[in-house]
Amino acid sequence: MSADQQTSIPDLPEALASANLGERSVSLNIDAELYPLQAVYGAAYIFIDRCYVFVDRPEAGKFRVTLAAKEGVEEVEALRSLVGEFANELISCAWRHQVTQDNRVAVETVTVQAIAGAMGEPSLDDLADFDFTDEALDDPLGIAQSWEEKHGRKEPKAEADAEAEGGASA
Repeated sequence: MSADQQTSIPDLPEALASANLGERSVSLNIDAELYPLQAVYGAAYIFIDRCYVFVDRPEAGKFRVTLAAKEGVEEVEALRSLVGEFANELISCAWRHQVTQDNRVAVETVTVQAIAGAMGEPSLDDLADFDFTDEALDDPLGIAQSWEEKHGRKEPKAEADAEAEGGASA
């Protein structure tokens, strides 16, 4: 077998992964629609302590990740194990990325509330400087009305009876 001869890895499709025993490396072809670039980077980062990692885009919609062992790996099975571990880490990173995207609004809301709470309550000086004369809200259509404005203020029954008696005796 020559130093640059590519070989297939048992139990994996050739289109997905191939090994180069002379270079002690394995290349994986990854579908960019299934795995975001952030997940590919995350998985590659996990492997940089034991492999040289090269990520490229051989064509649109595809990533190719090449893992070259730092230590002597002469067997196809060792490279197959490397592919399996990388694939598992890639799925894990893709899932974490999806969970992060799904919960982004909740995380941002909690973070803002935590920062606002850490600032503490306003001081008396802050309250003294606050302008309470501003309108609470802008209501150009006149929709926001209090109950009393809309239906009229009802007087307590005792005051209404006193006025009725006072008006009758006059």
